[in-house]
Amino acid sequence: MDAAFLITAFVTLFVIIDPIGMTPLFVALTQGMSPARRRAIALRACVTSALILIVFAAFGEQVLGFIGISMPAFRIAGGILLFLTALDMLFERRSKRRQGQAEEAEEDDFNDDPSIFPLAIPLIAGPGAIASVILLAGQRPGLEGLALVSGVMLSVIAMVFVLFLTSGLLERALGRVGINVVTRLLGMLLAALAVQFVLDGLRGFGLAG
Repeated sequence: MDAAFLITAFVTLFVIIDPIGMTPLFVALTQGMSPARRRAIALRACVTSALILIVFAAFGEQVLGFIGISMPAFRIAGGILLFLTALDMLFERRSKRRQGQAEEAEEDDFNDDPSIFPLAIPLIAGPGAIASVILLAGQRPGLEGLALVSGVMLSVIAMVFVLFLTSGLLERALGRVGINVVTRLLGMLLAALAVQFVLDGLRGFGLAG
């Protein structure tokens, strides 16, 4: 059970956070910066997004309960949100939107530090990632579930950090076509996982077997 849960959690968060698709944006946002500054920005972005996701994994369900939203209802809503994200990935709308956010940040002030916005929020710890950690933590209540979800999330963000450090090499190796192919394959996986979240929510209401 733990192995199946860990695999599901890893695939979900890897697809949502999309470390591979994030690397070209990191290159664009840090263009012309020294390697030392790039490393500092990458570290700050990853640490900030990890803290945000841990907070939502730990307290997201309590916040939902406080405002009267049940976990089955949130699973259905989260599944729909993830499915829409999958459609964006399949039809390249997601990368275009992220690129637009990156360009807006560059236009605001070229010298601004992009680690918090747009890297940490909304590119890494965006709505999809926040919904995912709440849904996954809700599947395994208690400290054990929180530890598992947090561990998987940290491993994915560690991959983001490593890819940020090697972003130039990865971009040259895969090329634009390679990154598009990987993004679409991940979109198919995410669509299937989103449907599973919706089915789990319906099952919670007794509407699915």
